[in-house]
Amino acid sequence: MVLKTDPEGSELLDAGNAAIVSRNAEDAGRRQPAAGPGTANVAVHVADAQPMKKREPDKPRPNGDHPAEGSEEVPGGNTKDKEDADGDEKGPGVWATLRKHPVAVGVAAVVLVAGIVLGVLWYLYSRHFENTDDAFIDGRPVSVSPQVTGNIVSVPVTDNQVVHAGDLLAVIDERDYQATLHQAVAQIAQARATVANYKAQIRSQQAIVAQNEKQGLQAKAALEFSQNQNTRAQQLVKTGFGTVQTAQQGASDLLSKQAGLDAAASTTISAERQVDVLTAQVQAAEAQVDQGEAQKESAEANLSRTRLHATLDGRVTRLTAAVGVTATQGQSLMVLVPTSLWVTANFKETQLADMKVGQPVSIAIDAFGKTFQGHVDSLQAGSGTAFSLLPAENATGNYVKVVQRVPVKITFDSQPDVEIGPGMSVVPSVTVR
Repeated sequence: MVLKTDPEGSELLDAGNAAIVSRNAEDAGRRQPAAGPGTANVAVHVADAQPMKKREPDKPRPNGDHPAEGSEEVPGGNTKDKEDADGDEKGPGVWATLRKHPVAVGVAAVVLVAGIVLGVLWYLYSRHFENTDDAFIDGRPVSVSPQVTGNIVSVPVTDNQVVHAGDLLAVIDERDYQATLHQAVAQIAQARATVANYKAQIRSQQAIVAQNEKQGLQAKAALEFSQNQNTRAQQLVKTGFGTVQTAQQGASDLLSKQAGLDAAASTTISAERQVDVLTAQVQAAEAQVDQGEAQKESAEANLSRTRLHATLDGRVTRLTAAVGVTATQGQSLMVLVPTSLWVTANFKETQLADMKVGQPVSIAIDAFGKTFQGHVDSLQAGSGTAFSLLPAENATGNYVKVVQRVPVKITFDSQPDVEIGPGMSVVPSVTVR
């Protein structure tokens, strides 16, 4: 190290040099391992090998400044403070490191400012929307099940085929049901024939009743005539102008006419009762006709049920029907997924403050990476867990507050041009402000 000084401070310089030599010797002793008695000699020789020069007066710098007191001159003409020199022994400082990389510092500053600006802009933008990834395509799939039992003889559809309302989906063997229909028709014909027969008998009995009534009238007239004849005969006998035989014949004729009248009345009553019996039989036969009609309608319905038709437009899924398989009543043969689908989004209850029916929604479908437009159709009156099979019951002792989710129905403004189905994941974003 070279120190400069003026002539007046030579004595002080010699004392300072001695102190510096002593300090250098101590530093060298710390860096060297403990050795023999030659250690001190090494320090002295080092000091002797580099004799100190007198310090010359500080020269002014080009800008007119003078080096600060306590600073030292380093090769190359750079001046550093003693703190910087001591810091260099421990490592470069933070600010020194930053000064060495001005480009990186500038880039980092730009990135930081840009991040803050983008964060503020994103907050101002996102506060107008509410979105969730707990959402999926929903619908009401229809299970196609037969109402009759029989062997499947035809399945004119395939998996995932698009069908329209009224299209034929499957055919069950109909021969048994045709036979049942023919039996019902025959029973109806027989019951109607029975009704006609009974009605004919009723008409016959009614004619007999009318005839008996006429005979009764005749018998009654004959009885009255016989009564008059008998009365005159008895009076003539009493006066002596008539014979006893004539009186007896009049009495006998009266009894005969009375018996004829009674017989006519009895025949009339019997015929009337027969009419009543036949009328009841007609009613029973007509009931059989009605029963036959009901059986016919049931047979016709069962016969028509052997042909399964689509009840709506959609796609065939989960097809299990096959030719030769015995289909039972209520067995699912296939499922029709309707074309009219919607989105069920489970929003947090804290997201519903500004959400209303009719607000526009941007719907991103994960499967296609496309976005579709829709609107809020309705909000469920309660959380999803409230209507679950086993709703949660939070007792007082173990209650933990959990943010609930409320299902929101979102419908598409127009039918998507891609094949969507229930269960597909979507991310709806509702514009609430």
